[in-house]
Amino acid sequence: MTAFPGDRGLDPARLREAFGIFPSGVVAVAARVDGVLVGLAASSFTSVSLQPPLVSLSIANASKTWLDLRRSPRLGITVLADHHGGVARQLAGPVERRFDGVQVALGDGGAVTLADGLAQFETAVHREVEAGDHTVVLLELHAVRQAGGALPLVFHRSGFGLRRSA
Repeated sequence: MTAFPGDRGLDPARLREAFGIFPSGVVAVAARVDGVLVGLAASSFTSVSLQPPLVSLSIANASKTWLDLRRSPRLGITVLADHHGGVARQLAGPVERRFDGVQVALGDGGAVTLADGLAQFETAVHREVEAGDHTVVLLELHAVRQAGGALPLVFHRSGFGLRRSA
């Protein structure tokens, strides 16, 4: 039997690499705040509960975008499709260009979703829980739409699509 290495492997770079082995989907989180489209891409989206209907995100405490988004009464969550790699990069780029050329739909309370996403959710912040250098955000669902056909965008090993290690 091999001994587990203990805490010797817990430096941030090694953790990021280990966490990256687990593939995850990618969502756009967006709202119209003070008349301006605000959004980000997240790979920490997960379903939490059916009753009440809840989902969660994990947001870096350093995120300035989240400070704006959380002021909106409603947030839009869009599950991105495999052709959205460029959109995901754009949503992680310069704030003033995140929605350039992106078709969006405006929902209740300022929720913004991408018109061609695999699923769109209109949500409201239910609770925020501090968790180290991130905040776990529980969102209550108020509406859902879904489309079929395309495959989801997958984030794996710090890139889009599944990759084998070298």
